Amino acid sequence: MTSIERISNILKRKPVDRIGIYEHFWSDTHTAYTESGHIGKEESFEDHFNLDLQECWAFNLKADLDFVPEVISETEETITMLDGNGAYLKRHKLHDTTPEHVDFTVKSRKEWEEYKPLLANVDERRINFQRYQERKEHARKNNRFFVWSGVNVFECMHPICGHENMLIGMALDPEWVMDMAATYADLTMSLMEILFSKEGKPDGIWFYEDMGFKGKPFMSPSMYEELIKPFHIKFIEYAHSMNLPVIMHSCGFVEPLLPKMIEAGIDCLQVIEVKAGMDLLRIHKNFGDRLSLMGGIDVRTLYSNDKAIIDKELESKIPIVKEGFGYALHSDHSIPKTVNYETLQYYIEKGLSLGKY
Repeated sequence: MTSIERISNILKRKPVDRIGIYEHFWSDTHTAYTESGHIGKEESFEDHFNLDLQECWAFNLKADLDFVPEVISETEETITMLDGNGAYLKRHKLHDTTPEHVDFTVKSRKEWEEYKPLLANVDERRINFQRYQERKEHARKNNRFFVWSGVNVFECMHPICGHENMLIGMALDPEWVMDMAATYADLTMSLMEILFSKEGKPDGIWFYEDMGFKGKPFMSPSMYEELIKPFHIKFIEYAHSMNLPVIMHSCGFVEPLLPKMIEAGIDCLQVIEVKAGMDLLRIHKNFGDRLSLMGGIDVRTLYSNDKAIIDKELESKIPIVKEGFGYALHSDHSIPKTVNYETLQYYIEKGLSLGKY
């Protein structure tokens, strides 16, 4: 089977020759593997490891496209910048990691109203047409399943106001939060319509929507249903109207939200973060008949660079979750450079050997 055929079937839970395979990597992992001579400088992980999917992140949703980022402070290890969302973010200079949220200009509805007009204007400069076209053509050339990827409304909102302000707003001023969500939804869908009309549809849609942290989601199921689910339904119905399946990524513990997310229409859940409390086997048992799964392999076992530990992780999960044809192999987080190249290669080969039908 081609990767397009394989992933298409996995997302429909139809028979395939083997489980799928995809991974995410920190950029410094590619640098490390390049410096060690394992991967060419211009070679992608998708090509090198023959992964089944290829993504394209094509949209820029910063509020002020013309804002030039300002350096607020800098040390040998970190740099703090003010960006086009009015957000102050501290980033590490020596390695890749999620930026620290220092402060935000938008803290309430009042400040939001000043930024909202910037997001109401559908500016085609927000779309990277060339990147989308190149990635789409490359995927086609390699018979790889191609997805448009980007953030959905929860992940759209916190970059402009921060998690704390957003979550307080969800409780105390839900109309403000829904206005933000609606603004981002309208903008994103308008951009999608422009992109797809000019450059053609992908094979699927991949939304990033980190709705949980360790042990808990950021919101209750009822709050999800009231404030976020309506927009998920809007996006998913749009995708399904074009026969495009929807993969939804969510870090953190989101299991309490899963029944509502399934009602919203998602076709696949990714990344199933073990250290946050997610359990791949439990989720497969409870939801595997209605939902395809990608992930749930504890990336910390790869950190060990120990084949016996990796074997135990894969052998305890793959033979079970491949039942029903709805699983694609993926660790539960991005691969860091501390994972040796040989370890990663072994993990992929071992996982796919266990995932044959």
